Amino acid sequence: MSLSAALLEDRGVVAVFGPDASSFLQNLVTCDVLKLAPLNASLGALLSPQGKIFCDFLIARDDEDGFLVDITRALAGDLIQKLNLYRLRAKVEIVDVSDQLAVAALWGEDVVIGDGISYRDPRHPRLGQRAFLPRQDASTLLIAATATIVDADAYHAHRIALAIPEGGKDFTLGDTFPHEADLDRLGGVDFAKGCYVGQEVVSRMEHRTSVRKRVVPITFGPMRPMDGHDVTCGERVIGYVGSTANGRGLAMLRLDHVVEAQAKGETLMAGSIDIHPRNPDWADFQLAGGKA
Repeated sequence: MSLSAALLEDRGVVAVFGPDASSFLQNLVTCDVLKLAPLNASLGALLSPQGKIFCDFLIARDDEDGFLVDITRALAGDLIQKLNLYRLRAKVEIVDVSDQLAVAALWGEDVVIGDGISYRDPRHPRLGQRAFLPRQDASTLLIAATATIVDADAYHAHRIALAIPEGGKDFTLGDTFPHEADLDRLGGVDFAKGCYVGQEVVSRMEHRTSVRKRVVPITFGPMRPMDGHDVTCGERVIGYVGSTANGRGLAMLRLDHVVEAQAKGETLMAGSIDIHPRNPDWADFQLAGGKA
C-alpha cells in the first residue's frame, strides 16, 4: 500500500509550554494530558461551562513541558484568547505557531519523517499519522518520505469513510455536546480525570441511559446532498448533513427517530436525496443499516 500525504492548510498550531503547561491544560480540556508521553496525542476539546464544544482539536506532547494543539486555523486566535482568560498566574506561554508549522495527514503506511514531529492519529487505527512540519520545507519532507502528495479533499474522503467527525464540518461548534460529536467513543473525553470546564454536564450525559443524537455515517446514491442540509423523515426534521465524499458522508441525527423510521421502512431524505445511516465500526450503538 502506498503512502498518501495531504497538507491541511485549514489547520493551525497553538504551542502551550512552560513549567505549569500540563496542570494548566489538565484543568481545562476534556482529555487527560498527563497520560500523554512525548510524541503521543489525544483527541480533545475545550468546552463552555454549559458543556458544549467551544473547539475540538488533537493535542500532542512534544517534550516534558510542551504541547502542540492541532486546531482549525481560523479558531487558533480564539483558543489563545480563551486560554489566556484562564491562565491567571500559571507559568505557561501560549503562542500561535501556525506560520512556522504546517499540519500534514499521512495514511497508507507508517513512516518516520525527518525534521518534524509526527504521531499516530489517535482517533482510529486506520486513520494514519499526523505531522507538524516546518512550513517552508513541508512538501520537500513529505516527498523525501516517499509520500504521494494529494489534496486535502482526499484526506477528508479518507476521514469520512472511517466516520471521524470534525468540528465546523460535521457538528456545530458552540451548540454540540461531546457525546453528540462522538468524542466519548473516539477517546476525546477521559471520564476518570478530575474537574475541567464543563465536566459536570458531560458526566451527567455519560450516566444517561442513552444519547439522543450523534454524528453517524451515511451513504447515498450518485447525487450528493448539500453540506448542512436538513435531514427529514416525512415532515419531521431529524438532523442535518455534515461533510460528504465519494458516496459517503456524516450526519448529525436523532438516533431514536432513525431507528423508528427504519422499523417503519421510511426513507430519510436530505432535500430530494435518499440517505442511509450506518453503524460506525467503532460504535456500540446500533442502527439497522449495518456497518459503515
